Amino acid sequence: MDAQQKISIEELRKLCRDVLAHYGFSQLHINALTETLVTGQINECASHGVYRLLGLIHTLNAGKVSPDAHPIVFDHAPAIVKVDAQKTFSPIAFQAGLPLLTEKAKINGLAAMAINHCVHFSALWFEIEQITQQGLVAIACNPSHAWVAPVGGSKSILGTNPFAFGWPRPDNDPFIFDFATSAIARGDIELHRRTNTPLKEGWAVDVKGNPTTDPNEALTGSMLPFGSHKGSALSIMIELIAASLIGDLNSAESLAWDEKAGGLPYHGEIIIAFNPQSFLGDQMSEYFNRAELMFGDIEASGARLPSQRRYAAKKKNLASGMVSIDQTLLKDIQNLLS
Repeated sequence: MDAQQKISIEELRKLCRDVLAHYGFSQLHINALTETLVTGQINECASHGVYRLLGLIHTLNAGKVSPDAHPIVFDHAPAIVKVDAQKTFSPIAFQAGLPLLTEKAKINGLAAMAINHCVHFSALWFEIEQITQQGLVAIACNPSHAWVAPVGGSKSILGTNPFAFGWPRPDNDPFIFDFATSAIARGDIELHRRTNTPLKEGWAVDVKGNPTTDPNEALTGSMLPFGSHKGSALSIMIELIAASLIGDLNSAESLAWDEKAGGLPYHGEIIIAFNPQSFLGDQMSEYFNRAELMFGDIEASGARLPSQRRYAAKKKNLASGMVSIDQTLLKDIQNLLS
């Protein structure tokens, strides 16, 4: 693995902003994308941190994303928000629709936001966290490119298809999980390739359908679902509710649309927000306290709640004002300004 280098958060933020400005992104895009990238690095989520800047610029150069379009928000139905991302990256569309989603969820008890025509690269926990900050429970999922073979098959038909959930905790960090329905995230395989680190068995097969631990063979072959038939079924569900249901591309269609340009996935996303006050009324405190007892029992058993490692990293890095970054990656990002 390449050596790590310390860099100040502000210096890294400036580097991201400079790169995005250099390639003609508008201020709206620069603000949203920089915050997403740097937040990933602060939380030590390397596969969704500033490494993603390389993919953003490649996708732009391939003509597969708009650097300056403004998403259009539609008040589609009493409990439905639709956002046409206008071929922009997903964080810009999410920010555009979030206020109306929050308002509808608080009024109706629950609401859904369908984002269409977006280019996706970011972790879903970043979006989920913003919804829990409003006191809402949230679910989000999306397809990707067809990189994953369904269980029992050898052809890539499904995406990595992440699924995320968030539960607000008034006196603590929210309970959030965000995982790909593939055995590993695509970005993590790419990081294994960059560092020449073998994969674990059961993560991927080569182009002939044979098991492989070589990240290069995995990237040209197929990834596998987690949990065998269970992960495969969840992935198919996500293709249905985050593509077919909202009128957007599924993972196979997204990959075909890419035309071998190597760009980031182009598709849609669905986010559902629930207002616990509407469901529980004056019993809300009681049931949230009971949830806290469950969390306490989980931790007392020796288990770790999802996102606890990330929260600890965030606290540490914000206190120091510094983050770690792979030296080769940092040079690659700096070279984007050449």
